Amino acid sequence: MDLTRARRLSVAPMMDWTDRHCRAFHRAFTRQALLYTEMVTTGAVIHGDRARLIGFDPLEQPVALQLGGSDPADLAEAARIGEAEGYAEINLNVGCPSDRVQSGRFGACLMREPELVAACMAAMKAAVAVPVTVKCRIGVDDQSTDEGLFALVAACADAGVDTFIVHARKAWLKGLSPKENRDVPPLDYGVVRRLKGERPGLSISINGGIADLDQAEALLAETDEGPALDGVMLGRAAYHEPALLGQADRRIFGLAADDVGPFAAIEAYRPYLASRRAAGVPLSSMTRHMLGVMHGRPGARAFRRILTVEANQPGAGLEVLDRALDAVREAEARRQAA
Repeated sequence: MDLTRARRLSVAPMMDWTDRHCRAFHRAFTRQALLYTEMVTTGAVIHGDRARLIGFDPLEQPVALQLGGSDPADLAEAARIGEAEGYAEINLNVGCPSDRVQSGRFGACLMREPELVAACMAAMKAAVAVPVTVKCRIGVDDQSTDEGLFALVAACADAGVDTFIVHARKAWLKGLSPKENRDVPPLDYGVVRRLKGERPGLSISINGGIADLDQAEALLAETDEGPALDGVMLGRAAYHEPALLGQADRRIFGLAADDVGPFAAIEAYRPYLASRRAAGVPLSSMTRHMLGVMHGRPGARAFRRILTVEANQPGAGLEVLDRALDAVREAEARRQAA
């Protein structure tokens, strides 16, 4: 599968959320969507506990490693390590606005240094055979989009990068928290479509505020606002309502595939749960990513309560998940009988 040219649907990297257990669960819904690690700094990849920080199960593939850093040599080395670990793509974060990230001179503050980003991407591209990509904002603070997004893309394209994932908001580096930076700066999907129109040879994906697959499909279609985009990255919508991913292979990728519902996905996830539980992973570390899977169904509240309370008990096993599933089945049966 050519990830740089195929239509892309991906699940955004989210700190403390998209860990390996989350990715394994999301993979139970879709075979095609590209999953991302949480952002990992180059120093952690090079010097840290790799098994803990970037280890993953082959069932998660295709999965991309997202790096944070600004030193070309370190990024090249971290990319080589990621490729050796088996990642399908290496991505550079040029979008995170947190103070900690800024103090390390990576993330969104690099929007002000397009030539440095291009040098980083050139070094990564020379180091590995897998695709290297950029995730960025449309600008920071008082930058115009020409000074921000368009300058960054031009510099990186000159360095041989052809795939960009654009969070369609500015990042405010001072005065807004990371959470506020996800909501307060206004979205501008139009500027991302304009980028695609001006750079038709590049793969341009969009991220930010995309709530469901209806909206994703609309962004993948040509409109009066501009050309069709090449991909969509879902963030919190996919995390809080993971069942929407069960329609992705059919609706986004056009495959003749049956949609995957919550019960089927959980059954597919069960062997992973059992193996990791046997290895000593607490049940709650895995089921915490499942709390929204029954969203909108009878019994969803009971499902969340059982997993939230009982999965945290010492020694909790898959019988807790079975009780949560039974609560949904019983609520659905009551509704049908009413």
